[in-house]
Amino acid sequence: MSMKVNIEERAARAKEFFLSGYNCAQSVFLAYRDFTNLDEQTAAMVASPFGGGMGRLREVCGAVSGMSLVVGFLYPNFDPTNAQSKKDNYAAVQELAESFRKENGFIVCRELLGLAQQKDDPTPSPRTESYYKRRPCAEYVAAAARIVGQKINSMEE
Repeated sequence: MSMKVNIEERAARAKEFFLSGYNCAQSVFLAYRDFTNLDEQTAAMVASPFGGGMGRLREVCGAVSGMSLVVGFLYPNFDPTNAQSKKDNYAAVQELAESFRKENGFIVCRELLGLAQQKDDPTPSPRTESYYKRRPCAEYVAAAARIVGQKINSMEE
């Protein structure tokens, strides 16, 4: 990569995607779509199952999954016999996830949201003003986008 990113602009873009109705994974992934060579529709489709902690199962936060999807393009691993590229990819995922955990306390959706149940009904919550007031997800999306930007900028050094 030969491109520094404006971290705050990417964080704002990710937050805007979320506030426009995209899920947390889509929002982070779309904010870095220019690194993927994917059009917006395809990028949104690829990331769509990871919202709500993977299909509202409330497991790994979708913002963390969105970061991991970006890692797939920053540290590609497409050759099953290339152990080094797999290691580099996994190391980057672990590094970004740990940064997110240090900043936010958890990487699991239900823990971030203080939910008692294991999973939610698959029906998405309506995106109303009260939804955005009680869900800190827009801030998690922005945090994840910042972490990805920091990683990209550190790759330049």
